[in-house]
Amino acid sequence: MATVTVDRVAVNIEDERNLLELIRKVGIDLPTFCYHSEISVYGACRMCMVEVEGRGVLPACSTKPEPGMVVSTHTEKIRNMRRMIIELTLASHDCRCTTCPKSGECRLQAVANQLGVREVRFKQMGAETEKDYSSEAVVRDPGKCILCGDCVRVCGELQSVGALDFTGRGARSAVVTCFNKGLGEIECVNCGQCVKVCPVGALTPKYHASKVWEAIYDKSKTVVVQIAPAVRVALGEFFGEKPGTLTIGKTVTALRRMGFDRVYDTCLGADFTVVEEGREFLARREKGENLPMFTSCCPAWVKFAEQYYPDLLGNLSTCRSPMQMFSALCKDRLAAELGIKREDIVIVAVMPCTAKKFEARRPEFAEGGNPDTDFVLTTGELAVMLRESGIELANMELGSYDAPFGVYTGSAVIFGASGGVSEAVLRFASNELQKGSPVEFSQVRGQQGVKKAQAQFGDVTLNLAVVSGLANARALIDRIRSGEEHYDIVEVMACAGGCVNGGGQPITLDRLAAAHRACGLYDNDKMLQFHISADNPCLQQTYREHLDEHKIHRLLHTKYENRKRIIQDDFVLGDKKPAEAKLSLSICFGTSCYLRGAQQLYNGVLAYLRSKGLEEATEFSANFCGEHCKKGPVLTVNGKLLENCTVEMAVSEIEKTALA
Repeated sequence: MATVTVDRVAVNIEDERNLLELIRKVGIDLPTFCYHSEISVYGACRMCMVEVEGRGVLPACSTKPEPGMVVSTHTEKIRNMRRMIIELTLASHDCRCTTCPKSGECRLQAVANQLGVREVRFKQMGAETEKDYSSEAVVRDPGKCILCGDCVRVCGELQSVGALDFTGRGARSAVVTCFNKGLGEIECVNCGQCVKVCPVGALTPKYHASKVWEAIYDKSKTVVVQIAPAVRVALGEFFGEKPGTLTIGKTVTALRRMGFDRVYDTCLGADFTVVEEGREFLARREKGENLPMFTSCCPAWVKFAEQYYPDLLGNLSTCRSPMQMFSALCKDRLAAELGIKREDIVIVAVMPCTAKKFEARRPEFAEGGNPDTDFVLTTGELAVMLRESGIELANMELGSYDAPFGVYTGSAVIFGASGGVSEAVLRFASNELQKGSPVEFSQVRGQQGVKKAQAQFGDVTLNLAVVSGLANARALIDRIRSGEEHYDIVEVMACAGGCVNGGGQPITLDRLAAAHRACGLYDNDKMLQFHISADNPCLQQTYREHLDEHKIHRLLHTKYENRKRIIQDDFVLGDKKPAEAKLSLSICFGTSCYLRGAQQLYNGVLAYLRSKGLEEATEFSANFCGEHCKKGPVLTVNGKLLENCTVEMAVSEIEKTALA
């Protein structure tokens, strides 16, 4: 085989894409800040520089291995270069590490220790910066940013959102949001993938741990915790276990030790989601309406659709996510059974996902101002709370869930892996369409970004697409719109590989971690008694004894509306704002309205105003979205909204109301 000599050791070239992968294969931990195998090579940090005989110093991440190369990874020149880079980075970094949420998991901290950097010879240059708490999901601390660009690339390349980007040059370079607004005011979908790739504490989940402790200490509250499927195969990594190790029994015991009154599984909510979503799909298929049906379990995908594809919101399933179904059911039933107020029940959800924090604060998931889900903890936050409690997870005895919400099926467990929702719905649909059908559909499994499959039940053929990563979702939707592809069901997860790779999961350089976690879920499915959600006896009893049609609609379903991509006030078009405007016009230049002719409408109305000598007496403003996307272009004349507006309609309204 062709070989490369690395530090005097011959290494076979196999499928490595660059020298960095080849070097790591032989057990040399070459430090990096900006290299991630899922996104493009950037080469900004220069930490992976190596000396190649005859070619000088080269970045290992962007250099392809070639037969006969002689590579040195730790010469005097390379060592001094790396240490200098670390010192310069620390000199411009907010080094209050002990109170940083990333402390102990910070890549900068780890590399500085690895290289033995004990002092910084340069003056501290970092200016005091204000933290951004505007998002419900992610906290941004610009003072800790090291300009590696990982967040910019993952948001643009994998998610096609582009909520973050570079501005300035040289020492003024910075990663910023659109108009330098808060993350909560722009088109960020809260997926947390930027958190996963950020090597320092510049982007972290918004922690709810202190509020959860307050609830636990409040004796007037009944504190309930629910655990999502993907958490059980990832939490152990914080305590030395391998990815995919099932820790749920020990986790249940640990949560009781922490002080939670009831410990339940989100999987019951997932079983309800499968049944409701399956029934909804079969009804739509029979009527031939709103197909393909898109899943709605992922809150980052839902927000993405609300922002970019409002015309497709009718195709989203009306089912709530498993977390929200469980919380609504639990508060409704426990309040009645325990004879306490709904407000005295606090539901804490442990999720692999940062977007769930945003979902829990959506106004439609509250009753009388009281949210269905009070607080959301990520897998990482739970690990921090366990350590704070002094609990050693490995030493916990196995525990079982509380009744009655602790019974679940294998269909619910596999929700955490990409393809799991589709497979669960297929199991349900196959049982409805053809009794005795198989319960495993391996064609929708795997870590690929896009999977396409067919399922045959007698004379019924179902076409499915399973997509993870929002850039993949955007491309698939474009093909569906163009008529190139046709599906009955489309499953969308924002995170590559599904919830097992969510923004709240353990951060690792292991490329196979998400795959191992998914395998752990499928293994857990095999161990359970029931594999079809409709067979869950707790679900059957709840439908029979506690749910009528009204409650099913109120507790298990929801609706979606188009959403502004950027929250801001209208801006005035033209050079100046008239002192005393007689006519006030406002036009929407959001994407949907723009594509429907907003620019032509603006030009036509402006030409009319000039012809009548009204331009100086008119305040003409614009916004990015008036949330009437299906009815654009939209123009407001002295407060009156004109939908599907034409120049003729605008002129008529101006003459009728403003000039009467």
